[in-house]
Amino acid sequence: MQQVKSVITEFRGGHYDFGLEQAEWLKSTLMMENREREWRLRRPRFDIDSVETEKVYQQFAPKIWEELMGIQDGLKLSLEQILLNFGHYRVYAKESGCSVFTSDSYLVRNYDYHPATYDGRLTFFQPNDGGLATMAPVSRITGRMDGINEKGLTMGYNFMHRKKPGDGFVCYMVGRLILETCATVQDVVDLLQEIPHRSSFSYIVLDPSGTTKIIEITPRDVVVRDHHYCTNHFEVLTHENRRVLTDSEMRMQAMTEQVTDALAADQAFRVMNNTEAGIFSDKYSSWSGTIHTSCYFPKELKALFALGGNQSPVELDFGRWLSGHALDIKTIHGQIDSDITFASE
Repeated sequence: MQQVKSVITEFRGGHYDFGLEQAEWLKSTLMMENREREWRLRRPRFDIDSVETEKVYQQFAPKIWEELMGIQDGLKLSLEQILLNFGHYRVYAKESGCSVFTSDSYLVRNYDYHPATYDGRLTFFQPNDGGLATMAPVSRITGRMDGINEKGLTMGYNFMHRKKPGDGFVCYMVGRLILETCATVQDVVDLLQEIPHRSSFSYIVLDPSGTTKIIEITPRDVVVRDHHYCTNHFEVLTHENRRVLTDSEMRMQAMTEQVTDALAADQAFRVMNNTEAGIFSDKYSSWSGTIHTSCYFPKELKALFALGGNQSPVELDFGRWLSGHALDIKTIHGQIDSDITFASE
């Protein structure tokens, strides 16, 4: 059993300056060394086209492009290296897990992936040059794997498959675009129907009105459906599913049997985070172990968060931070049953 932590950071200001700040944080970690080693072990199966990538960012997220430029200036790296590590356009995805449930008042989710890809960082970001303020765990510095924004929109995603990838944004940048540019579930649907997608995922969203949708995405199709449960298989685009769905179906069954609208959020969180309930996963070496459990409250602008299983969650008050108050906590501690360290360590 390994003790792990996630550092909580905050930033109020412009995207370029946010990029510079993140570059300084990167210099204090082993993340860039670990990323270079990862690329040596796993050669990228995609091309970096800086002209095309900038064009797409200028269309959909020009301020995040400025953030990338801040990271570049701070780290003194080539544009190709910045886009390889932080651009998240045309990136090849490994298989992973994840389970999500939504009621009309909260979204609870297990984030399942490989510890060596996990930043160990959760950030509060309030831009003053455009875009919505967000609170979210960080993925590959510029991406977000779940979270909530100032409008109360909350989001999580689940991997489906890596067959026949296309040119487009990867999941954690799509998550960032959702949180920073969308106020309602309908905004998310409109965005996901417009942007290009690299791989096949389901995006699960909930807003303060109680509206919740699951958007099934491949590089070829976008389908919106009404449901409250999602693991790692499509319910509509079934022809796109992987052949072996046993683990996904087992977690779906365990979740539907134990997590319902009748449960209060803290009860649902405990079930999702319980290592014996059949939803939490310990398959870390197979890229599908549960690293964190999170629960977001759109109306209250709050969240519960825990690293590893059987943990007492930390409460994060995003609304209070938006009103100008300093954070009460700087680090979240937990433990996972793996000796694989986080990307920044």
